[in-house]
Amino acid sequence: MHTEDTGHDLRHHGDAEVRDDGSALVDLAVNVRADTPPIWLRERIAASLGSLAAYPDGRAARAAVAARHGLPVERVLLTAGAAEAFVLLARALKVHRPVVVHPQFTEPEAALRDAGHTVDRVLLRAADGFRLDPAAVPEDADLVVIGNPTNPTSVLHPARDIVRLARPGRTLVVDEAFMDAVPGEREALAGRTDVPGLVVLRSLTKTWGLAGLRIGYALAPAEIVAELARAQPLWPVSTPALAAAQACVAPRALAEAGHAAHRIAADRAHLVAGLADFADRGVRVAGPAEGPFVLVRMAGAARVRHRLRDLGYAVRRGDTFPGLGEEWVRIAVRDRATVNGFLKALSAALP
Repeated sequence: MHTEDTGHDLRHHGDAEVRDDGSALVDLAVNVRADTPPIWLRERIAASLGSLAAYPDGRAARAAVAARHGLPVERVLLTAGAAEAFVLLARALKVHRPVVVHPQFTEPEAALRDAGHTVDRVLLRAADGFRLDPAAVPEDADLVVIGNPTNPTSVLHPARDIVRLARPGRTLVVDEAFMDAVPGEREALAGRTDVPGLVVLRSLTKTWGLAGLRIGYALAPAEIVAELARAQPLWPVSTPALAAAQACVAPRALAEAGHAAHRIAADRAHLVAGLADFADRGVRVAGPAEGPFVLVRMAGAARVRHRLRDLGYAVRRGDTFPGLGEEWVRIAVRDRATVNGFLKALSAALP
């Protein structure tokens, strides 16, 4: 159990690897699906531009998200990406002992610290496969944040284990930003109303390639949604983002995302098999990986990362994640041709 920040750069994200001098690199650092957004989605967003003179009206998109998860609209809050939801939770909820389960996406902790909270950490261990032990979370924690599947470990925690974290008087935040990349969305908690204090966050930017548009949503009890909404600025989600939200939860889009999830799983298996060939050179994949990225341990990872850049490939450094050191990197799952090129480069980059 840790409270103090040990100097991790919580604001470092994968996009930093492909900015400026990294813009020409093959991107295996950012967890956004590569072949997106599809043309039909771009057309839907473009069609919304004719109504930009009017203020955004989120009612139809909110209703569409609610219908997609079988929930009343009062349990849905549309946000400017899942990242906005972390800021709202940190600012709006009256919490005394927030706990973040690491390694995971660092923005929830950064938002809590910025809002003046002292944050406790539960660090999951590589030796345990970064699996959640519900008993490791302190009983008096009144806000618990966990990702599922977790960025950057790619671990998919059993829903039953996460539900064991729920308590009366506790807000349980589950970041499901990558759940639609899991075939069948197994272990998802989105749509559950029987878990007290459950807040599920979803992003539409990863699967649909909309990071530049900022669209996501929170699913929570109506009273929590109302509290978060009061902390939002007026019209927080733009008209094009609302159009995207409506399109991305429609049956056609859900079917397409389902197909993509199976393709990602096959491409990930190809990447993991390729990485296994370097086991004799000290490469280890954390697993089993279930997300659209894999976490990899290798000796001299910083040096390997820089050599990969020279060879044209960007991967995500792991040492900015609490619970990981500089021997870790995160690698996004890409198509087989891209992966094959990367594995060839990795062979040259490894000592």
